[in-house]
Amino acid sequence: MKNLQEATERICELKGSLVALDALVTALLQAMPVSARADLSRTFDGHAEVARTVLLNASTSEYTIAAFERDVKRTSSLIRVAEPSGRSLS
Repeated sequence: MKNLQEATERICELKGSLVALDALVTALLQAMPVSARADLSRTFDGHAEVARTVLLNASTSEYTIAAFERDVKRTSSLIRVAEPSGRSLS
C-alpha cells in the first residue's frame, strides 16, 4: 500500500510540474513575435516527428502516445496563431 501512495504522490507532483511548464510555454508563445513563431513552427514540427518516431518504436503505453499527440496538436495551434492580415502562419 505504501508503494501505491508514493506512486500517487509522485504522479500528482509530475502533473503539477507539467501544468507549470504548460503555463510557461503558453506565455512564451503569446509573447513571441509572429516572425519568430513561423520559424518555431517549422522547428517544432521536426522535433515532434522525431519524438513521435521514438515513442512509436519504444515500449510506451497508448495513453502516453495519445497525450503526446494531443499536446503536439495544441502546441502547434498556439504557435500558428493568425497574423494580423488574417492569414495563418502555416
